[in-house]
Amino acid sequence: MFWSSSADHPPVPIAALCGLFVSLWLLTRWGIEARQHRRRIDQLEYRVHVNGIRGKSTVTRIIAGMLREAGYVTIGKATGTEAVVVNRDGVDEVIQRKAAPTILEQIEVSEQYVDDTVQALVIECMALKPQYQEVSERMIVRSNIGVLTNVREDHQDVMGETLPEIARALLSTCPWNGVLVTAETNPEITPIIDEVAARRKSRVIYADPECVSDSDLDRFDYIAFKENVAIAVAIADLIGIPRNIAMDGMVKAPPDPGVLRMKDLAILGKRVTWANLFAVNDRESMVVAMEKLIPFMTPTTTTVGILNNRQDRERRAIQFAEVAVKDLTFDYLVTFGAFEGLVTDLIVDNGYPLDRILNLGDTHSPSVEHIIERMVGGMPTDHVLVVGFVNIHTHQAEMMLEYFEHEALPWEQGVS
Repeated sequence: MFWSSSADHPPVPIAALCGLFVSLWLLTRWGIEARQHRRRIDQLEYRVHVNGIRGKSTVTRIIAGMLREAGYVTIGKATGTEAVVVNRDGVDEVIQRKAAPTILEQIEVSEQYVDDTVQALVIECMALKPQYQEVSERMIVRSNIGVLTNVREDHQDVMGETLPEIARALLSTCPWNGVLVTAETNPEITPIIDEVAARRKSRVIYADPECVSDSDLDRFDYIAFKENVAIAVAIADLIGIPRNIAMDGMVKAPPDPGVLRMKDLAILGKRVTWANLFAVNDRESMVVAMEKLIPFMTPTTTTVGILNNRQDRERRAIQFAEVAVKDLTFDYLVTFGAFEGLVTDLIVDNGYPLDRILNLGDTHSPSVEHIIERMVGGMPTDHVLVVGFVNIHTHQAEMMLEYFEHEALPWEQGVS
């Protein structure tokens, strides 16, 4: 081993000196990059940080579209069904991740897309743990407009067990000395919003869904929710974008692939109406989404709900075994993915008839043809409404989605 020594100082290992120099170099580089990032972010006229349980990706996209339509050079970044940057031309660029996602991705996006010509950045919060949300706000986004879409029961393992605890976690991204816009109206939550915003010297704007008409929603080519649109309208009013321009921009914004769209398909001689709600995984949002499907039901419609359960989401599987029976109404329930025995037992315990449950998940690993035959061909009516919810990815769901997309004909073609 080599040593550096003198008469006045004890010997110091060369390796230790090298480690010290490397640490100093890394700290210096981090300091330079942090200052560069701060300058890059702070020169933006609008920095919008979108957080909440449901609707974050859609709200991020429609706010970015609205700003773009109003003439602001705008970059959006959403992490919904897939992580994308919505570039200044309003085109999705999928983020190719080489490792597990971290909040450092937000810095990388700003480095790549934000230059001196960009005026606005609308970015969806990708952190779950409150401490990471706090870092995202204070160190990365530094928003002057914050958004809290809503507070729902989800991610309790990291955000807290109760709605107030979840609200405080989500409010980690409330701006300092800015404006917070929210569509949350729960009286259990609004005092917390007011308290946190006051402590951070930010003003709260409560978006009013009643300002959004049914004709406004009809302009979207997917099923939009008034609360989401109302948030964007409130921001438009805040910064002076005319209502017609704001709505035009929202409608033009590319939607998240997971938005609720209805498909009418011709399968096994039946009309199948498919509602992809796999991204909906809390009770309140599911109840609201199902209300949107009422116009698609007739007295001769058989309704089929798919409980799509991931192996790493046991708690959610248990929760929705109750929601599916107590809060929703389906003629048949299908289990995909994991926990089929557990979920079936819970559904039956909640009073649902066993002969109306189809186990088509990991327990049996059926082919897609078998899934379609049981779920569609075996139904007693010529119109079947199929609704998927709880989680996005399982093997059975992916097979079924592939079938619906590439093998099933649209209803109009199937009957022609």
